[in-house]
Amino acid sequence: MNASELRGKTPAELEETLYELRKEQFNLRMQQGTGQLARPSEMRQVRKNIARVKTVMNEQKKGKAS
Repeated sequence: MNASELRGKTPAELEETLYELRKEQFNLRMQQGTGQLARPSEMRQVRKNIARVKTVMNEQKKGKAS
């Protein structure tokens, strides 16, 4: 997931993407807690994707305010 891909999405699509990433993060945390997490690097990737989505959302919000 690139920031350039995210910039092409509407705010509603970004909200949906953020929701899905949060669900995935929750599921990964549950797997980690029970010792079933196969790839721990997924946690970092999901966290970074959440940050990317939030960054693009803030950029769009600032762009509309200006």
